[in-house]
Amino acid sequence: MRVEFIDPGQLRHEVALESASLTPDGLVGHTESWTEVATVFARIEPIGATSEFGAGQKRETASHRFTIRHRGDVASGMRFSANGRIFEILTVSDPDETGRYLVCRTREDGL
Repeated sequence: MRVEFIDPGQLRHEVALESASLTPDGLVGHTESWTEVATVFARIEPIGATSEFGAGQKRETASHRFTIRHRGDVASGMRFSANGRIFEILTVSDPDETGRYLVCRTREDGL
């Protein structure tokens, strides 16, 4: 396996890693609230953007790749937030399986 070189100096964006908590609302549903798990530094790379039209409205979505130092508690379904922007984590992978870094593919809705 090829070891991927990642310059730690590129991890310059400070972002909050957040996890969802579900609280029953007393009926059949639940209330979702987000709690900050940690503050991490990331390299953020835009991947692409799409615009879809349906049901009389336009939905714009951007994809980004976040590279962070390895953490054992990062999973899809969590999110990053920075400067009022929300990035939903879709996938999490260790690019060279050395346990040094994680690469997270994210989606940002409603640009």
